[in-house]
Amino acid sequence: MTLPFGPPPGDPVESLQGAIERIVFHNPENGWTVLRLSVSRQREPTTVVGSLPGIRAGETLRLEGRFSNDPKFGRQFRAHSFQTVAPSTLGGIERYLASGMIRGVGAEMAKRIVGVFGLETLDVIEREPERLTEVSGIGRKRSADIRKAWDEQRGIRELMVFLQSHGVQTGHAVKIYKRFGSDALAVVREDPFRLASDVFGIGFKTADRIAFALGLPADAPRRLEAGLLHALAEASDRGHLYLPKARLFGDAAALLGGTDSELLARALEAIGGDGRAVVETKNELSPTDPEGPAGEIAVYLAALHAAETGLADRLRKLLVGPPPPAPLDIDPERALAWLASKQGIELAEQQREAIRRGLKSQLLVITGGPGTGKTTLVRGLVRILTKKGLKIALAAPTGRAAKRLSEATGAEASTLHRLLEFDP
Repeated sequence: MTLPFGPPPGDPVESLQGAIERIVFHNPENGWTVLRLSVSRQREPTTVVGSLPGIRAGETLRLEGRFSNDPKFGRQFRAHSFQTVAPSTLGGIERYLASGMIRGVGAEMAKRIVGVFGLETLDVIEREPERLTEVSGIGRKRSADIRKAWDEQRGIRELMVFLQSHGVQTGHAVKIYKRFGSDALAVVREDPFRLASDVFGIGFKTADRIAFALGLPADAPRRLEAGLLHALAEASDRGHLYLPKARLFGDAAALLGGTDSELLARALEAIGGDGRAVVETKNELSPTDPEGPAGEIAVYLAALHAAETGLADRLRKLLVGPPPPAPLDIDPERALAWLASKQGIELAEQQREAIRRGLKSQLLVITGGPGTGKTTLVRGLVRILTKKGLKIALAAPTGRAAKRLSEATGAEASTLHRLLEFDP
């Protein structure tokens, strides 16, 4: 079970088996691990690195990979796949249970359990966990807790072996198990495309590879639906809030390797019907939206549609709401005259009108090409409001834009995220 990120084709694959003596480093998010492995007939333990989720000190592992010489850390075994091997000696079983894999079982309790059940200990936990109450200090509740922890470990291991057999990184096993818990393996087998929608870091192509390995037909409705959603997500990465239906079908067909438009239409109806996407007819052609003619069918990811309509609704409320109280009764004409004397330039009438609106409105959109006076307007508004002693917040989408805004106005500016104290 060599994974795609294993050794290059043609490189010999080596095997290694031993007991984990110590875990030097372990990242619980992706399973990346550095450990020391005690191998029989070797005086010094071997350093092993790789994605090894769910392992514990004391466990016996059978690994595949190859040895390499790291310039900084020396000789180490880079594991590309692994399996756990049940310990077969009393000492091994005791260390295995005491490794921390089962909450509530430490060295002393592990010794007691092995003392009662001997070499049958692991079979008892697996098949007859109620017998654990025969051990001094274990009641019904503790027995149930031990069995629950044992089942969790078995679940993530089974999932990991399943993913390995289908060429998927073992590091994904931790994320998938955290998302779906004990149902993880059943979810992956039943609908692998849920991984693409529900697990961060797993995309359509990974889910599609699993689906193909499971024998899911290329025209399966779940695959077509996932393909449409992935095409929309990729479009959003390029800055599009939606895609026209025809373009979406073209992108999805390219992704899926070609498919019938009628089948895609059914898939679109499905994702629109259950709320994963929003299908909307554009009734009017906006000068700023020349994507297609009036009556064009636009398809959004549900979250992006909610963001766009929510923003439009809030802006509309600002536009139709009552104007704010005039700050300190600013007289726009006197303010304009003062600004002209300070800046030493005469503003065009459109610029003067923009400043009048800026002093009276809750919302003002200033737009135009380079050299049309946008910066002059913003600088003028800031100077007037600052002169009146008002507190002003300046923000831009990016750090670079915020710096330019600060340089243009002479006032402090920040990013929108920092202003709102938003941490994604």
